[in-house]
Amino acid sequence: MIKYCVRCVMPDTKPDLYIDAEGVCNACRSFENRKSVSWEERRAELTTILERYRSKDGSTWDCIVPVSGGKDSTYQVVRMLQLGMNPLCVTATTCDLSELGRKNIENLKRLGVDYVEMSPNPRVRAKLNRIGLVEVGDISWPEHVGIFTIPVRAAVQFNVPLLIWGENAQNEYGGPAAAAANNTLDRRWLEEFGGLLGFRVSDLVDRDGIERRHLIPYTYPSDEDLRRVGVTGLFLGHYLPWDGYTNALVAQGHGFSTYSKCVEGSVVNYENVDNHQTGIHDYFKFLKFGFGRATDIACLHLRRGRLSREDAIELVKLHDGKFPWSYLGKSLVDILAPLQLTVDEFIKICDRFTNKKLFVTDARGQLVRDKDGNLTKINYDNA
Repeated sequence: MIKYCVRCVMPDTKPDLYIDAEGVCNACRSFENRKSVSWEERRAELTTILERYRSKDGSTWDCIVPVSGGKDSTYQVVRMLQLGMNPLCVTATTCDLSELGRKNIENLKRLGVDYVEMSPNPRVRAKLNRIGLVEVGDISWPEHVGIFTIPVRAAVQFNVPLLIWGENAQNEYGGPAAAAANNTLDRRWLEEFGGLLGFRVSDLVDRDGIERRHLIPYTYPSDEDLRRVGVTGLFLGHYLPWDGYTNALVAQGHGFSTYSKCVEGSVVNYENVDNHQTGIHDYFKFLKFGFGRATDIACLHLRRGRLSREDAIELVKLHDGKFPWSYLGKSLVDILAPLQLTVDEFIKICDRFTNKKLFVTDARGQLVRDKDGNLTKINYDNA
């Protein structure tokens, strides 16, 4: 039986989520603790840190901001510019960049920043997408590695020690206390909480023709190089109040474009609009743990008082875990094509990673799907 937080709609099937004796999850407790934070002091602390890293003679950039085609990175850039920083924006191109994602990247450049984009070898990345999907149930594995390694490699390459990340996802969505309390992103954070799922980049050498030289974008710099440059990665969400909806409003006010309707599998139109593969990534989370992107976002709004728990439950029922026939208007057939997978092969992979304890099965133990290919969770009414 799935147990749900009594405040939000997050189930205890989420990895590293803890629900206490009062029925409240650690993500809600973490948000509750923000009430005691002095954001004026945190902002002053941030200002002090930025001043320490600011280029004194203007000969190099003050910081690196990892950016994508999303609303959070646009918000990060806006804030750095408002604080008088001269950032170098670095993009690790998403695995299947959407037109909207490209449009938002071009808009971000027009904010008035220097910009570098690293687009890893698409043939290698397609192989990594397939390996990630087939072996650990995560098509986005190479992207999640690259977004944390490529900007750090740029910091070493350009000798710019300060990186400005967004929120600590372990804090925002619930995770181990050690991660939630940490306001820096380093090699340890990446290895423990960055979504590697037990895979190591070195494990991929000699797989499907992949050589070490193909994995440079996914390889973290050496400790020696990191020490030489003094690389430090900060979570901006530790110093400024972090709220995805507010970030979206700020980003939209600076030219960011949203999707024309609610994003598939979500309850909003401004989240995850840059990568066509995101729908598959979120669907596998639903198969493994019984919740998806709609639950994540509903919980964020619920904690901030913008949504009642009853409405959150209804929205989750309507949108969570639908079979990803399309995402951002691109068909599943076309999304799978670079991976050389058919829809039937994809469904077989889905079945291997589905936790059958969470979904309705027939007398033979086979998963039951409706006419649209959707599964049914066993105990939705217990939320």
